[in-house]
Amino acid sequence: MAWVYLIIAGVFEWGWPVGLKLGLAEHGLRWGWIGFAVACMAASGALLLIAQKTIPMGTAYAVWTGIGAVGTFVLGLLLFSEPATLARFFFVGLIVIGILGLKLASAH
Repeated sequence: MAWVYLIIAGVFEWGWPVGLKLGLAEHGLRWGWIGFAVACMAASGALLLIAQKTIPMGTAYAVWTGIGAVGTFVLGLLLFSEPATLARFFFVGLIVIGILGLKLASAH
């Protein structure tokens, strides 16, 4: 169950960069999006805390940040028209391989 919590924590990691990006507008801060970002941070951190009860800290943190990085990369492509270059996909693919490798190497 700890891995489920960790994956959900990683998904909540997607919310706070998006919330922060949308929270800053030319006319000032958009507090709803800032609040969304803060809520995602809190949920993500709480679920990481629970996951670390049984998953080693280094593994949990690496997987958590990796899921966050890959998810925000995809959201950046879809929502903000960020560059979809072969090099970017290659290096994000390496992150995915690292996440899968840590899961396979885990005793849990």
